[in-house]
Parts: sequence; C-alpha cells; structure tokens
Amino acid sequence: MAQDKDQSKRPAKKLVHKYILEIRDEDTFEKKLDLRLSRLNVLTLLGTATIAIVSIMLLLIVYTPLREKLLGYRYVSLSRQAVEANFVSDSLAKELKLKSVYLDNIKKILQGNIGNTDMAGQKNVQLNTTQVAMEQANSERYQNIQMNRSKEDSLLRSEIESDKRFNLNFPQTESSNGISAGVSSTLFFIPLKGLVTDTFNFSKQHFGIDIAAPENEAIKATLDGTVIFADWTSETGFTIGIQHSNNLMSIYKHNSLLLKEVGNKVKAGEVVAVVGNSGDLSSGPHLHFELWSNGNPLNPAKYMAF
Repeated sequence: MAQDKDQSKRPAKKLVHKYILEIRDEDTFEKKLDLRLSRLNVLTLLGTATIAIVSIMLLLIVYTPLREKLLGYRYVSLSRQAVEANFVSDSLAKELKLKSVYLDNIKKILQGNIGNTDMAGQKNVQLNTTQVAMEQANSERYQNIQMNRSKEDSLLRSEIESDKRFNLNFPQTESSNGISAGVSSTLFFIPLKGLVTDTFNFSKQHFGIDIAAPENEAIKATLDGTVIFADWTSETGFTIGIQHSNNLMSIYKHNSLLLKEVGNKVKAGEVVAVVGNSGDLSSGPHLHFELWSNGNPLNPAKYMAF
C-alpha cells in the first residue's frame, strides 16, 4: 500500500525536482552561470512563450496590413472592392452621359446650331478665355467701363418691381412666337441699349435679337444667375451664357471681352461683357442676345424694350 503511494507521487516529484544548469568556460572550467530549474518551470516558460508568440501574431494579422498577405482574405477583400468599384463606375458613367448630353445641348444653343446640321462640321477655334480677358482688361480702352450696377439702376429696379402696373403680363401663346406665360411676370434688366438691327425669327432659326451699339459699351446681366459658359467660338466669338432661376438662360454673343468666368455668380444689371465684333457671323459691333426657357427660345423684345 505504501509502495503504491510512493509510485503515484513520483511523477509529481519529478515535475518539481530541481536541476542545476551550469555554464562553464571551456578552457578554465570556470563557472559563468548556473540556473536552478525544474521540469515544471521549463513547461511553464515554454507555455507562456507560446501563448505570447501566438497572441502577438494574431494582433499583427488583425491590426496591420499583414492580413492582406493571407491568400483567402486577400481574394475576399479584392472581390468586395471589385463589386463596389463596379457599382461606382456604373453610376459615374450614367452621370457622365447625362452631363455630356446637357453640355452638348448648351453648346449647340450658344453656337446657334439648333436644328441646323449644315453647320455641324465647321471647325471651332478654342482659346483660353481667361488669358485673353486678362490681357485685354489691361488695355486703356476698357478702363472707363463701370463694372457694377449703378445706384440709380438699383433704385429704379426696386421702384418698378414694387409697382404691379409695370409687370409684363403677356397672354400664353406657342413658344415659336417667342412668348412664354411662365416668364411674363419676370422683370428683366435690359442688357444693352441700342438700335435693334435684326429681330427674333423662329422660322429662320434666328433665336435672338441683334442690338447695334458703340464698341466697348458695357453689357449687363438681364437677371441674377450663374455663369455656365464663357468661351470663344469661331462663329459667335466671345460668348457668355448665364443660368437663371425658373429654368431661364440668357446668352450674349459677339463680345470683345468677357468679364466673368464659368461659376461666377452675377446680379441683374452687373456688367458681364463688352460690346464687340468677334466671330465669323458678325458684321459690326453689336450684341446678339438670346433668352431661353426650358430649352425653348423666347423673343426678348416681348419682355423688355431695347
């Protein structure tokens, strides 16, 4: 019985039995280091070291880019990113297509190519409008132009807006006549005073009016809005287009100088360009002024007196 108890205690004694590990010099046998260890100590150290190494590796994999090196994780991640990129590219492609159609329509309007396929093949001359404007703005002939609305213009506009007798309430007719009932209550600022040399004619695809005036006269915005086009074309020269509220757009062609850039906010009566004789379709200093509503041309003479 006592012998069985001794045998059962032997494994436990072996675990805690101490051993001495000595490190001696090879030549002199001088003792350099000795360690008192047991099997239990060695197992504990090995277990602790293993747990520490595994924990560090897991942390590195989870919280560092090392996880990208794992074969399975990388493929799953790339697949998810590819799907997301595909959705984004499809959305961007649709938006780009819509924007392209919109810009093409605006460009056709500004160049006067609505319904005219004969002029589609003509070559457009692209210039850096900003650079030309900056160079010409330094010229002495533009120094006397008043860039902002005068106090008298603002006071007169406020007075007229407050008096309903001066609202232009025209009857509703077809857009081919250049009149829109939705615009008749809008008060427009006359962009340029001068002699009307050519009137609105829908059948001849003359979608605006021509106003002759001395060169270098100031051209003003007819309504508050945002500049959406400011560039040069071979046919209409320096041209500027302004988007207004209620889907209205005004276009000013054949200028000698553009004073605003795309994205600029303008107020009604603010100077945006200078009268000139630019473009192949111009035969003298004048302004070709167009007014559009929901993509339909309007007769400016129906809404303001030039």
